[in-house]
Amino acid sequence: MVGFSIVLNLNIVHFQLLSFDIVCHFQLLCRSIIPFFFFVSHPFFNCFELPSTYIRSTETYLAESVIACFFDRDSGFRVFGSKYMENTENICTDLIPIQAKANTIPLPPPLPKSAITSHFQKSRVSSESLERGYSCVSTATRDLWDGLFDEAYGADVYIHTDHGGIVYAHAYILGMTSPVLKGMLKQSKKSGRKRSISIHGVPPDAVKVFIRYLYSCRYEKEEMEEFVLPLLMLSHVYVVPQLKRECERQLGRGLLTLENVVDVFQLALLCDAPRLSLLCHRMILKNFKAVSSSEAWQAMQQSHPVLEKELLGSVVDEDNRQKKRVKKMNERKIYLELFEAMETLVHICRDGCRTIGPHDKDFKVNQPPCKYAACKGLELLIRHFAGCKLRAPGGCTQCKRMWQLLELHSHLCADSNLCRVPLCRNFKDRSKKQGRKDEVKWKLLVKKILWTKGVARTPFFLTTETI
Repeated sequence: MVGFSIVLNLNIVHFQLLSFDIVCHFQLLCRSIIPFFFFVSHPFFNCFELPSTYIRSTETYLAESVIACFFDRDSGFRVFGSKYMENTENICTDLIPIQAKANTIPLPPPLPKSAITSHFQKSRVSSESLERGYSCVSTATRDLWDGLFDEAYGADVYIHTDHGGIVYAHAYILGMTSPVLKGMLKQSKKSGRKRSISIHGVPPDAVKVFIRYLYSCRYEKEEMEEFVLPLLMLSHVYVVPQLKRECERQLGRGLLTLENVVDVFQLALLCDAPRLSLLCHRMILKNFKAVSSSEAWQAMQQSHPVLEKELLGSVVDEDNRQKKRVKKMNERKIYLELFEAMETLVHICRDGCRTIGPHDKDFKVNQPPCKYAACKGLELLIRHFAGCKLRAPGGCTQCKRMWQLLELHSHLCADSNLCRVPLCRNFKDRSKKQGRKDEVKWKLLVKKILWTKGVARTPFFLTTETI
């Protein structure tokens, strides 16, 4: 009897410990789960309009997770892995929902649409949406923002503009979107619950468009075209980088004209917009005559003579660069013509072409058109050189040109012993006796010809390594 009571007491103690363990774990679990059910059932959650199937599947999944922590279908009652009870299949079956009986996992919510990751796609979407005059949000949200600004419901800030205009706004929106306006609101004087600040120096309508952008990040196309310069200045002064970038983008996409390019250039320098100032600078240099005759240029002469001097210096530098580019293009054209003349000379002296060629070659009756464009002109020059009585160097002008071509070929020729061009070996031997100055001149010409054509090695020309 004593032994039975001891065993019974031990079982009671064991059961009490077990009950305490279960209660503790259940309390911990409830602390993490109950807030979620409160969030799901809270009225605020209904504004997200989640599907009811998703909420039911989520609740089922959580209930199944709770039961799985305590019950095991095969071995009975478990508390986080500790087996205490057996033969409780019926209890578990009654508690587990019907979806858990079928061992089905609730379907996850649908995946979002393909995300826009590339910078080009992001800029295209934002530009298209802003071009239409609104941001990428629902119509109801846009109407709410517009109504909040247009109706000025609960406005607590008066913004005084030029000509006695007043724009009503909300302090918390101005403070969140612009750190400068936030500081101005802190320093402004209160009149009851109202605050008053001033924005002068720009048209009142531009101030209204600017404040409206702070609410909804939207604008009308006509408003941007009319007030792009005041908006650029306001966005820089009050530190609204999104609007500043949008103004720069719109100016670069067509709002920059010959009439306003000087004003935009000065404003871009003041507003720290390097890309916009570069676009203006290029446009001024490209259309200097038209820009210099505008009223904005004359006003700049009076207000910023130093800037005018810098622009004039830039115009001179651009003219010099343009002349250098034209000179290099002409030189390249000449070097390409010389290279083609050398190829044509080798072609005529080695293979022959139409009615001219080496004495040991037979002319074909039906020859295809020659692929060398300079072949006809060089053929006429060779015929003149062969029959001219003043072909000595320094005599006939055309013969002098032929002598120069033959000497140039000798400097380009890889092997004079195998070359079929007349006087190639003679000029090669003569070049060895030339002075240093003439030798450097010919080598430089050969190097430029090969570099212009991009030739590394041909059967009849020297390589660039031997120059």
